[in-house]
Amino acid sequence: MSATPLLKVEGLKVSFGHVEAVKGIDFELHEGQITTLVGANGAGKSTTLLALSGLVKKAAGRVMFDDRDITGLAPHKIVSGGVVQVAEGRATLTTLTVRENLELGAYTRRDGTAARAQDMEQIFTLFPVLKERSEGLAGNLSGGEQQMLAIGRAMMARPRVLLLDEPSMGLAPIIVQDIFRTLREINQQGLTIFLVEQNVRQALKIADRAYVIETGSIVLHGTGRELLGDPKVQDAYLGH
Repeated sequence: MSATPLLKVEGLKVSFGHVEAVKGIDFELHEGQITTLVGANGAGKSTTLLALSGLVKKAAGRVMFDDRDITGLAPHKIVSGGVVQVAEGRATLTTLTVRENLELGAYTRRDGTAARAQDMEQIFTLFPVLKERSEGLAGNLSGGEQQMLAIGRAMMARPRVLLLDEPSMGLAPIIVQDIFRTLREINQQGLTIFLVEQNVRQALKIADRAYVIETGSIVLHGTGRELLGDPKVQDAYLGH
């Protein structure tokens, strides 16, 4: 693993009116790793992701990606550069087909239909149910299938970093296991993942590196295994 982070965040602040939602946090993502940001609802996790994607304004701080300052870039330029987010709640376009949703994921690419078709086949290999339902409307998919579609659509953009916002939200435990197993598989193929999750146990189990955020501040960090065994984390989040 390179000692230089692929993505580095320094002093990130986000405010909504007089409320400081993210209070000057620092963290880094290393290439080929799964990094997770965990914490209670309202701690600032999703706001952090939205700031990385350029979807909410940063009050202060800097975001470096692959030695390039992307702090002020527009969202579509951040996606084109290789940082792609899977939104909370999946945000599938329910009146379009599964295939059309996947094709939209590649909207920033300029490498021709053959390359996009090849990538779509890889998505279908990863999620066979999407191939079976490819000509059906996305709105007819179950919650778990819509989450698979949202991940597949993001991967069609050929990300170097995949940002995931609460992928387990609203899903049955057995489906959550499948989603996390797939994330590990995608990561083993070389994709760097930044995972925001309320399901702290599942997130820490698969994370190489982990951060805990409370009321907009990072209060703990370490390896996933270290935080899984940390008494403070167990008391606050794991019900021990």
